[in-house]
Amino acid sequence: MADANIIKMKKAQRRRKRVRKSIVGTPDCPRLTVAKSLKNVFAQIIDDVNHVTLAAVATNSKVIAKELKDDMTKTQKARQAGLALARLAKEKGVERVVFDRNVSRYHGRVKAVAEGAREGGLKF
Repeated sequence: MADANIIKMKKAQRRRKRVRKSIVGTPDCPRLTVAKSLKNVFAQIIDDVNHVTLAAVATNSKVIAKELKDDMTKTQKARQAGLALARLAKEKGVERVVFDRNVSRYHGRVKAVAEGAREGGLKF
């Protein structure tokens, strides 16, 4: 079983490298990266040149706890996280971002975060 997990991790590292080799966040256009676990979604806006996280939000953070309801699906919670991240980014003066899906496919909760961020006013 350990061998299967090692292979899975190596494949994920290769996917991450392949995605990240063409995506770099600058001060003018930072990188919006999305990571997910089984229960939560985590999204950050990162300036790679200065190595600074400009805004971050997660579905389990206190920033959006009052917006989330218990009967919402994980995808709906991810969309709310995208909206909250866009709101935080607007406060910091960020208008444009480049999207980094990390090792996940652009599907489901990752897509919901992107759509929520676009709905909140971020441009990709």
